[in-house]
Amino acid sequence: MTIPAAPTPTRIASAHQSGRPKVRVVGLSFGGILVSELIKLWTLRSTVWCCAIVLALAFGIGLLAAGFAGSQPGTIPGAAQQSQAVTVATIGVIFGQLVLSVLGVLVISGEYGTGMIRSTLAAVPKRIPALLGKAIVLAVTSLALGLVTIYGTALLQLPFLSNAGIHTNFADPKLNLALLGGVAYLALIALMSFGIGAIIRNSAGGIATALGLLLVLPTVLQIFAAVTRATWVQNVAEFLPTNAGGHLFTYASTASTSVAGVISLNATEGGLVLVAWAAVAIVVAALLLRRRDA
Repeated sequence: MTIPAAPTPTRIASAHQSGRPKVRVVGLSFGGILVSELIKLWTLRSTVWCCAIVLALAFGIGLLAAGFAGSQPGTIPGAAQQSQAVTVATIGVIFGQLVLSVLGVLVISGEYGTGMIRSTLAAVPKRIPALLGKAIVLAVTSLALGLVTIYGTALLQLPFLSNAGIHTNFADPKLNLALLGGVAYLALIALMSFGIGAIIRNSAGGIATALGLLLVLPTVLQIFAAVTRATWVQNVAEFLPTNAGGHLFTYASTASTSVAGVISLNATEGGLVLVAWAAVAIVVAALLLRRRDA
């Protein structure tokens, strides 16, 4: 699909005190940048496909898990019911994060691959507003997609879970915090991947790095911790994006499961760690964008 070229700055001649015309460059306003980035994002087929895949995975896997839980009726305590409902509603997050990480990289790396980035930076000479505009549009898209997938799955699972004696209480603040935490997790993963894509500026390299950080590194550290039984390895692994951010969509429990010497983050701490990952990636990308040529 042909991507529409970003509008270029307008040159306006104004009268100078000496009588000679003075030419000044008028770029896009920040609102114009957001509209431009929104149009560019949704004219890409990859965006539509990624959103469709996230929806399919979330609903499909969520309903499969709900159906399996519904086939095993039994007596489940109230708190455990809410925890089970959250687990089923957010099970698609594990797979959806991979798709959104790919989309986050492609949002910026695709422009470097096609040369479209030159038109973008010509329209926004200061560069940083263009980067922030892309990040904001991606974040809003990811948040909207997360709300639809997670709450949609939570509603669709109701008849299946009721067969197992599990009754989801949407008035429970802990349940809503966990569901909204899953929404925030997806958006932050997309933003972190966006920052990685802006740093590497190559689709294949950016996607490999993002997926390696989400999939490969946690697995390597888990194996290493199991072999060496080293506490420091477990502590390092706790601060990885997936492990730290995973606390965001976990139903809060009053039971203590901490082990001596091993760090265990709560939802707030894990969320802040994931915010730091995304912020650092975007800040580094912004600094490099100012220093490097397009």
